Order: sequence, then C-alpha cells, then structure tokens
Amino acid sequence: MVDRSFYVHPTAEVEEGAQIGAGTRIWRQAQVRVHASVGEQCNIGKGVYIDADVRIGSRVKIQNHVSVFEGVTIEDGVFVGPHVCFTNDLFPRAITPDGELKSADDWVVTPTHVRYGASIGANSVIVCGVTVGEFALIGAGSVVTHDVQPHALVFGNPAHPHGYVCRCARRLSDVHDVEDGALEGWCDYCQQVCHIPPAVKP
Repeated sequence: MVDRSFYVHPTAEVEEGAQIGAGTRIWRQAQVRVHASVGEQCNIGKGVYIDADVRIGSRVKIQNHVSVFEGVTIEDGVFVGPHVCFTNDLFPRAITPDGELKSADDWVVTPTHVRYGASIGANSVIVCGVTVGEFALIGAGSVVTHDVQPHALVFGNPAHPHGYVCRCARRLSDVHDVEDGALEGWCDYCQQVCHIPPAVKP
C-alpha cells in the first residue's frame, strides 16, 4: 500500500529505512539516505541531499541544492537557504597517511546541531562541530566556524556577531543583560520585548 501521508516527487529518492513525517514534501532530484529522519510538514527542495542518520525536525524548510551530511541534527522550525553546505569532517583527507584510500573506519563524524527556529542564509557553509542557537540568523554567504548564540545575527567569512534578532528575524535594539546569562531586547516590528535565553550545548 502506498503511503499518502507525505509527497515524494517521482525523480526524488528516499531510501528504504528513512523516516518521513506526515505532510512533508520532497521535490525533484532530492535524495534521503537510509536511517535519516525527516519530521512532519517539511519542505525539501530540488536537489537536496540528506545523508544517512541525519535528524531533521518538523516544519523545516530546506531550499534547493542543500547538502546535509551525516552528523547533523536540525530541530523544528529551521530555515535553510539554497546551496547551504553542512560539513562533518574536521580533518578531511581522501587518503590515509600511507596513501591508501580512506574507508568509513578511517574518519570520525563531528556532529553539528541547529536549534529551534534558526535561519541559515543562502550559500553559507557550516563547519562541523558547532551549535547554532535558537532563532539565530546567519547571513547569506557566511562561513560559520564557531557556535552561534541564540537570536544572534552573524555573517561574514568567518562569521562574526553583528547584534541580535527577534523571533520575527528583525534586528533588536536596546539589548541588555537581565540575569543568569540571559538577554532582552526591543523589537520595533513586533512592538514588544524579546527574551534571549543563554546558550546551551546539546
């Protein structure tokens, strides 16, 4: 019996053993590898590659030609712009020191974690081993080499902080400390105070 709870374009490939949530749409030439998990109501764009064992939450938008390699966890509500690349090897080599072709046993996956509501701009590269905090905003074309704080606006190569943003993605003003590492700022668009929690590693 065909599962009608999600949509897979005829040119896309979802390997046996992958889990796809209800309401998710997987578009042209995308590939979802074995044991990957994609939550409910996601949109997976053209040419997206989702590697084995990747974990993607619900209501996630992944735009065209994104590469999500093994070791990446993406929480609910994340936006990933077109041509973003997540890496997973801090010491990349095709061969061993002896000149032999590396096998799967010759390298270690370094995990990356993208927290709830974060957004990653087009053509960004996320170097493995980092945590992108909730509702953080990474500008287009950035190379992220360090953890990104919750609600932080970062961009550049390497990416550096340039203030903080609201849950609506607009820049906050009057950002100040409150207690226990938390911050607060004012959003002119929402006309309310935005609370920024302290960063927490996974």
